[in-house]
Amino acid sequence: MASELRRIFPSAVAKKSDSSGAHLFDGWAFGKKNYLLFAVGLVMIVAGYIIMAAGEVNSFQSLTLAPIMLFAGYMVIIPLALIWKDKNRP
Repeated sequence: MASELRRIFPSAVAKKSDSSGAHLFDGWAFGKKNYLLFAVGLVMIVAGYIIMAAGEVNSFQSLTLAPIMLFAGYMVIIPLALIWKDKNRP
């Protein structure tokens, strides 16, 4: 049974003492700037939804300001936080 599992799933049943392979999360450590950008993006998204809900139906804040804030949060700041890598971090 064990040899059959090793044949089907070689990486899943590999010995734990094998440390020569690369670890999955070695290059995915967020720095302080990543977390700060992510927090700013989340605050901008939440503020955009609050502004959209608080405004009149045909107001500037509901039709222009809130969508711009949501777009910037979802499409600019959050992705930037995910891909930002400092030059001095390995």
